[in-house]
Amino acid sequence: MTRKRTDNIVVHCSATRAIQDIGASDIRKWHKAKGWEDIGYHYVIRRNGKLERGRPETAIGSHVQGHNANSVGICLVGGLNDKTWDPEDNYTTAQWATLKKLIADLLKKYPKAKVLGHRDFPKVQKACPCFNARDWAKKNGFPI
Repeated sequence: MTRKRTDNIVVHCSATRAIQDIGASDIRKWHKAKGWEDIGYHYVIRRNGKLERGRPETAIGSHVQGHNANSVGICLVGGLNDKTWDPEDNYTTAQWATLKKLIADLLKKYPKAKVLGHRDFPKVQKACPCFNARDWAKKNGFPI
């Protein structure tokens, strides 16, 4: 189904360790194994900063329950400590640069959208994306 509006750009993490270099194809397999139609995210940013496409950008995603029909989902690969598996902001400089450029590009298409982390939504009991996305967005001049 096609998304009719875009109110939010939502940042997620893959909840994988920094030593795991996975991409959209891996996440797609995981999500399909759960019975989902496709990968839940529209974009995946790998550890080296490479941007990979997930679902078509205009499609309704599957990444924030109750908010999929009005949001674009971006997944940063990583988010867990290599030893303890605890939530950790362990993203690379290349990932941050790609995220910043992608969000700037998306805001040109969806100028009224707000930038949020998955954990910023009501009833979400996750650390995802393992950093304060609102503070990061504000620091970079993006709407929150």
